[in-house]
Amino acid sequence: MDNVLKYKNFIATVRYSGEDEAFIGRIEGINSVVSFEGQSVEELTSSFKDAVESYLDFCRRKGISEMQKSYTGVFNVRIDADLHRRAAIMAKTHGTTLNAFVKKAIEQNLQYA
Repeated sequence: MDNVLKYKNFIATVRYSGEDEAFIGRIEGINSVVSFEGQSVEELTSSFKDAVESYLDFCRRKGISEMQKSYTGVFNVRIDADLHRRAAIMAKTHGTTLNAFVKKAIEQNLQYA
């Protein structure tokens, strides 16, 4: 995926701000809001790494051991009604639930990520 940086098991999304003439990034998947910026790709990448290191240092100082956001395993998916119908029929045809069908589809797609 474009517009994503990775460092030490952290990811960040990036967008360009024409108003600021800078790339703006945000670390995703954590319980805090950590952002960073840079005017070039090199500066942005360096700023991202610095932001991760600062976040890790903050967590160490505060005794926070769970640095990544926790997930419950439950989420809503909004899809087209016809796709929903086709998936439900396919699940029934294969003798499984729609939930199990979607779980398997996600697992199969993550194998190629």
